[in-house]
Amino acid sequence: MVTLDVRTQHRDQFIKLDSLLENACLAQQWNDGLLFVFVPHTTAGITINENADPDVTSDILQVLDRLIPWTGPYAHAEGNTAAHVKACLMGSSVTVPVASGKLRLGTWQSVFFCEFDGPRNRKVILRFLATAD
Repeated sequence: MVTLDVRTQHRDQFIKLDSLLENACLAQQWNDGLLFVFVPHTTAGITINENADPDVTSDILQVLDRLIPWTGPYAHAEGNTAAHVKACLMGSSVTVPVASGKLRLGTWQSVFFCEFDGPRNRKVILRFLATAD
């Protein structure tokens, strides 16, 4: 198991993780198998989505803000209920195939860390299941 550090800069932010993940695969000699990527936070998540047009992640953040406004009639006393709800919608883990140490994502896909209560220092936990293909 490997833990990566991610530093976010904004309250709401998508951070592309592809390079960090591939570097971890190379460092650990994880060549062929499945990479499990887990975010151990309740106000952040992870997703796979389009990487070619940065407007896509911007649009996702805008839609989430419209659906789940930061201020609202929330009972949670810390004032970050919206971040918890957004993280639930994104999810806390993804699984990515790896071949020859490279992520086998689609042409337009990337893995994104989704920050909803930043800026913060965050963790991403990796686990690898090797295959004998």
